[in-house]
Amino acid sequence: GGMGMPGGMGGVSGMGQPEKPKACEMDLNVSLEELYTGTKKKLKITSTRFNGTTPKKEEKIIEIDIKKGWKDGTKITYPKEGDQTAPGAPPQDIVFILKTKQHSKFVRDGNHLLYRVPVPLVKALTGFTVPLTTLDGRQLQVRCEEIVTHNTRKIVSNEGMPLQKSATNEKGDLIIEFDIHYPKSLTAEQKEVIKKTLPNA
Repeated sequence: GGMGMPGGMGGVSGMGQPEKPKACEMDLNVSLEELYTGTKKKLKITSTRFNGTTPKKEEKIIEIDIKKGWKDGTKITYPKEGDQTAPGAPPQDIVFILKTKQHSKFVRDGNHLLYRVPVPLVKALTGFTVPLTTLDGRQLQVRCEEIVTHNTRKIVSNEGMPLQKSATNEKGDLIIEFDIHYPKSLTAEQKEVIKKTLPNA
């Protein structure tokens, strides 16, 4: 091969020294809750090592320290913990790539969290409270006094995802969006009351 960049191996490719192998990449699936609070994950990895010319499997437990606020695509590298591809070759690096599992209630948008709430039309017009459970298990009651529409976004500051590298535990915003549910039918009397009550403009 050519000269290439020095790979820290100290070998020259012309002398048959193997070049550094391609890293082994694996997805690391984590929940929004785990990214909200930070967590440690233990994983068992199996790698191939050569004893002379005989390959053998080795098992090892590694612990990954997942920091709160990490984003999709974050890479965590474990040097030389992967397979040896040939006798005398350096082992591969293992690279874990962070993937966030889908959440049933929240959608992550950068440092913010989106939360969609179904609201009956009468409440959308007259005010209501949104009860919700945060990713770390706290109960919030968010009061909406204003009339809300499909385009309304209620912002609850500092209740989004933790900001990486924030010394003061700052967070993004919680953004509540609304699905307005209209009644399927109204009686003649209800229609008259609405006509008398609501402005006709």
